[in-house]
Amino acid sequence: MSRALRGGHPQVHLLPAAAEMVHATSFLLVLSLAVVAPVLSTKKCVLTGRWVNDLGSNMTIMAVNEKGEFLGSYHTAVTATSNEIKVSPLQGSQHQTDKNSQATFGFTVNWSFSESVTVFTGQCFVDEKGKEVLKTMWLLRSNVDSIKDDWKATMVGTSIFTRIK
Repeated sequence: MSRALRGGHPQVHLLPAAAEMVHATSFLLVLSLAVVAPVLSTKKCVLTGRWVNDLGSNMTIMAVNEKGEFLGSYHTAVTATSNEIKVSPLQGSQHQTDKNSQATFGFTVNWSFSESVTVFTGQCFVDEKGKEVLKTMWLLRSNVDSIKDDWKATMVGTSIFTRIK
């Protein structure tokens, strides 16, 4: 009586041609990933240009020089002051990266309409759809009248910027 009839598990035997097909298919899958993966990751995020964040603020970053330094402007969409919002200057630095990595950077915005400064730090990415994204964290330091008010002088947050076409 066979093992299958006695309640045992039958053994599966692949014919030599089927076994070769499984190996060939596996090989072709690995080969195609090796060829396609570098193409998918070759697009680098470029920091220069116009950007908008999740709150609607607009930023323009001018050319990055050979030292990684850049200038630009920031037009915030939000403020905690009653002052009229004005475009404010920014200056920053991009870490010089190799050809295969996405840039890290930092910049400072010296607000033209208030007594405060914000520093941003982040990284420039290309997402899975090929869209450039700046993921940042920021510290906003406001002027306070005395050291006893220091506790309320710094705010922390995050912003995600996408390129304006």
